[in-house]
Amino acid sequence: MNDMLAPRATADATDDTIGGRISLARDAIKLSIEEISAIAGVTEETWISWENDRAEPRANRLDMMAGILQVNIAWLLDGRGTGPVEAR
Repeated sequence: MNDMLAPRATADATDDTIGGRISLARDAIKLSIEEISAIAGVTEETWISWENDRAEPRANRLDMMAGILQVNIAWLLDGRGTGPVEAR
């Protein structure tokens, strides 16, 4: 049962899409789309598009997003590096 001890956010992160990792990280910090889009200064529709892989954030937004989501930018882009740690 050691699988239950592993953080959910790091499982299969390299196989996920950038949108999936954005969603996973948002869930880990327990913010709604309404809350996170307001913090990021984008519309809810834009954030939803990013999470659903209908659009990708511009390069100038990635560093800001990584900070808000509390993840390493490399993890956000390709699943490598420090990903989210679920709040306990």
